Amino acid sequence: MVKVLRDIIARNRAGTGAAIPSVCTAHPDVLRACLARAETLDRSIVVEATSNQVNQFGGYTGIQPAGFIRLVHELADEAGVERGRIIFGGDHLGPQAWRSEPADTAMEKARDLVDAYVRAGFRKIHLDCSEGCAGEAGQLGDAVTAERSADLARVCLHSADGAEDLLFVIGTEVPPPGGARVDEDGAIPPTQPDAARATLAAHNDSFGDMAPLIGGLVVQPGVEFGPDTVHDLPMDRDPELAAVVADQTGVCLEAHSTDYQSPDVYPRLAQLGFAFQKVGPALTYAYRAALYQLDALRDRPALKQVMEALMTANPQYWQGHYHGDADRLARLRHDGLADRIRYYWAMPQAQAAVAELLADVDSMPTHQVMTNPIPDAVLDRAEALTGSPARRIVDAYIQLALDPYFFREHS
Repeated sequence: MVKVLRDIIARNRAGTGAAIPSVCTAHPDVLRACLARAETLDRSIVVEATSNQVNQFGGYTGIQPAGFIRLVHELADEAGVERGRIIFGGDHLGPQAWRSEPADTAMEKARDLVDAYVRAGFRKIHLDCSEGCAGEAGQLGDAVTAERSADLARVCLHSADGAEDLLFVIGTEVPPPGGARVDEDGAIPPTQPDAARATLAAHNDSFGDMAPLIGGLVVQPGVEFGPDTVHDLPMDRDPELAAVVADQTGVCLEAHSTDYQSPDVYPRLAQLGFAFQKVGPALTYAYRAALYQLDALRDRPALKQVMEALMTANPQYWQGHYHGDADRLARLRHDGLADRIRYYWAMPQAQAAVAELLADVDSMPTHQVMTNPIPDAVLDRAEALTGSPARRIVDAYIQLALDPYFFREHS
């Protein structure tokens, strides 16, 4: 499993522009579509879960780490996807989910968290202890962050079958309070190389003999998105971050928040040293877009009203993330790029509404479904897929959002 990642890192470091997408979602329909695309293209894919999403207590999905892997394997089996092409990763594993508690208790829970992840079969482990706990600063310095990450790395090694099958990712790219800052040109400033070097050096010191297991460093290349804004990567800018890992064999850069970029950005990121490229909200955004497009085919569209009722009755998942007047909030709840609506699809009322929608669409004549206003690119992809017309449309939307990450490296 980790051998695949090590090989991609080596090829990227050799200048081939190799990279692998890391899909971060727990939505079964989205996962199934992504896995099927990887199978069709005969490519490996990383499937990641976050500490808030999946943990030893269930997280906001209600799924524990072993249950998440079981879910993904079941989806893969149903879709005829080879399990061996799936690499499981844990994202931002640390005390974040319990940062309102004192550091001692939050870290104890973080140890149980990484133990559960590794024992379940997660092998790409992003250790992130950069956020402070109760009574601490919001963002911690490199020394404390690295010390706590090394503490969790030792737990991982104890829980794994062998050190050779673990790959650690360090560093963080969480925007500061209030959102990501932009420079005078309106672009997202990349991580400063000196800051990245300090982070890597601190972790190397704290990890000691475990340092060779570090395979990824999360830094900001200059990509980000907000509720209704995408900050594009300046294509002609080299943030000189690849030089930070040049002297450490087997380490690449990892980019988060790469959603919604233009297709030519992803090979450019790989050229800049980013062999690990994370995507999440763009995929569930595509899922939502597909459902709403199908809903528009019905004489009485109803899905948006169901979701609006759920989001306004349970605002905790979008309040604090969206701001503005009533009209703007209403628009962002359904069409915001942060895709906070993804937290509601697992609710029973939403699942029932989606099931009713898909059944209604599948009862329509196929030619009625496979027509405008569905985009031509979606229809073309759907024609090549299997399943009911509605399912093929949904899968096509998701796969087209993922496709730019499956670019071909050069020899």
